[in-house]
Amino acid sequence: MVTIHNLGFPRIGAKRELKFALESYWKGESSRDALKELGAQLRKRHWGNQTGLDLVPVGDFAFYDQVLDMSFTLGNLPERVRGFHGDGLDNYFRVARGRSAQSVEDHSACCGGVAPGEMTKWFDTNYHYIVPEFTAATEFRLDASRLLAQLVEAKAQGVNAKPVIIGPVTYLALGKAKDNSNKLALLPRLLPVYAQLLNTLATQGVEWVQIDEPLLVTELDGSWQNAFNTAYGELKACRVKLLLATYFGQLLENRSLAAHLPVAGLHVDAISGRSDVLPLLDTLPADKVLSLGVINGRNIWKTDLHATLEWLEPIHRVLQDRLWIAPSCSLLHVPVDLNSEQKLDAEIKSWLAFALQKLEELRILGKALNNGRVGVQEALIANHAAIEKRRTSRRVHNPAVKTAIAKIDSQLGQRDSAYTERAKKQASLLKLPAYPTTTIGSFPQTAEIRHARSEFKAGRLDASGYQAAMQAEIARSVREQEALDLDVLVHGEAERNDMVEYFGEQLEGYAFSQFGWVQSYGSRCVKPPILFGDISRPKAMTVEWITYAQSLTKKPMKGMLTGPVTILNWSFVRDDQPRSESCKQLALAIRQEVLDLEKAGVRVIQIDEAALREGLPLRRVQWTEYLDWAIESFRITANGVADETQIHTHMCYSEFNDIIASIADMDADVITIETSRSDMELLDAFDNFKYPNEIGPGVYDIHSPNIPTQEHIVQLMKKAADRIPAERLWVNPDCGLKTRQWAEVIPALTNMVLAAKALRQAA
Repeated sequence: MVTIHNLGFPRIGAKRELKFALESYWKGESSRDALKELGAQLRKRHWGNQTGLDLVPVGDFAFYDQVLDMSFTLGNLPERVRGFHGDGLDNYFRVARGRSAQSVEDHSACCGGVAPGEMTKWFDTNYHYIVPEFTAATEFRLDASRLLAQLVEAKAQGVNAKPVIIGPVTYLALGKAKDNSNKLALLPRLLPVYAQLLNTLATQGVEWVQIDEPLLVTELDGSWQNAFNTAYGELKACRVKLLLATYFGQLLENRSLAAHLPVAGLHVDAISGRSDVLPLLDTLPADKVLSLGVINGRNIWKTDLHATLEWLEPIHRVLQDRLWIAPSCSLLHVPVDLNSEQKLDAEIKSWLAFALQKLEELRILGKALNNGRVGVQEALIANHAAIEKRRTSRRVHNPAVKTAIAKIDSQLGQRDSAYTERAKKQASLLKLPAYPTTTIGSFPQTAEIRHARSEFKAGRLDASGYQAAMQAEIARSVREQEALDLDVLVHGEAERNDMVEYFGEQLEGYAFSQFGWVQSYGSRCVKPPILFGDISRPKAMTVEWITYAQSLTKKPMKGMLTGPVTILNWSFVRDDQPRSESCKQLALAIRQEVLDLEKAGVRVIQIDEAALREGLPLRRVQWTEYLDWAIESFRITANGVADETQIHTHMCYSEFNDIIASIADMDADVITIETSRSDMELLDAFDNFKYPNEIGPGVYDIHSPNIPTQEHIVQLMKKAADRIPAERLWVNPDCGLKTRQWAEVIPALTNMVLAAKALRQAA
């Protein structure tokens, strides 16, 4: 009999209950006990949602992120928070965001906050994690209380629990040695704590533990390959069965290593790594379970159940009871329940599956494999009909768009002049001071903005009333920026619900959910638009708002756009054509918007590509192909303007040192980047690469409520000036300010502007 199981479930709740509970606690509006109770309620509900699976994950729920949970389980806390007393959850939030609940910090020694942990992307997803910190002196000490408490809850509910933890080798690889020491030297200290954890779980009656090692789908040198053999050679003595889980890519040259590690089972991603499966059938030891991730855990399209069964049935005949099936990865990356969607176009809805629907697909596959297709024939027929309707739908395919893509040539992505010539013309036109100040685009999404948007969507506020409300908020943003004496202003993006969804709503080829939320980090959730067909732009999307904002000030106003690569990477993308094709369609659409802004007199245009690096394949050998079409798409978007128009781009929370040459190839006049949490470490890229254009290293960490001081910003900018000529430096936050409050933004930007003025005086 095939075993069906899940690797992880979305933790935020179908109605984002976790988000709202976290934010309420942080504001001091609710108690710690209330937050913990909400967590328990969500876990109970989510385990109930997974009824019918043979094994259900436990420990996949986190109040912020699963890597931070693992750091606390291993006792690996940064030195700066170890002296604080009180509830462990508050220390947890201090590492995550610099401080915990306001009501807690008001009565503690750390009311001014501490430096939060660095945050970066979880492999090639839009999920973020808090980076573990190591030094040569790091020691580990087990604290299994969180996992054991959840295990007790699950058992009380009758759940056949499979605890989920991050494996030791991946954990070390994800972290950063703050003293540049060798992370792998910590493995001998780490493994006994893992062994203690596994044996503790065994004493609680646990049979299987899922131990996630996605590092195995990346390129590994000999030392990291040896680390896997060392780690699992030691852990094989533990009294539980280990299911080692890989996902997000192919094992390739690590296939034999993974197959022969001394674990009881191996999970592979059969969506992105299907080519690994048949070779594994020949190399996997005869006593080892093979779990196949046959449902896409990262996208929302229905699974072709007939095609999947055609592929799985011969494998099942070979493996018999040793075959397990599951989603490809944790369902953390998809929304909870498609049945919540009452306004989504019925035809498009019939093509989709969210987390609960994916689990039902898994159950259908399990029944078909175990008992034959007859018992699920009706479900298979309905699935086949939906798959065929999507494949042949005229709504998906637009011949005019295909024709436009075919006409793209190299000239479309070329500026008229080189940067040095453009810079002279832009300086003459814009007349900016040294160390010019700006922000990344958005300002706080106030209660007034959210109320007006809600009333407009509900039909209780007409279009003119909504426009007036948004113009009032734009005017406020302009007044505040002028009072702050910023040099290049933004309109604040009051009218935008999300930097991707806003554009998708105005492009042909997109559809939108009401409740399709997924977690990005902590309480931050996004609702990716659904890219289902060929893309085109029926009309201008931002020109009216930007020109209104420009009419309120004599200072330069930036036009704010999201770039094609980021729109692509932050959407649920169609899977019936290459991603490069969809990206170029987006590039042509956004190019039209860039040219219309220029015609309207906007001379500074920012095209955000926050997700450029996120789309990199996990293996370097595949990077060139991706970067070629990604950079080409940006250039198509940006480079139709005159020399005098200054093009900015923005990237955040991505280690880009190893693709700095490709970023230079984008040929943006100004790039703004995240550097504040990494203390300017990202600028190490410029030690050996002479970046040719202008750059704004983010000096204000907007993901923390902490207010940066003027002195701190000056210090960071001086570090930047050691690598980049001061005349090419800008001063800016590291990301947009929509998630912050005006009470935080004003003092932070005041200090930023004062820092810039101090730098000018010292020059």
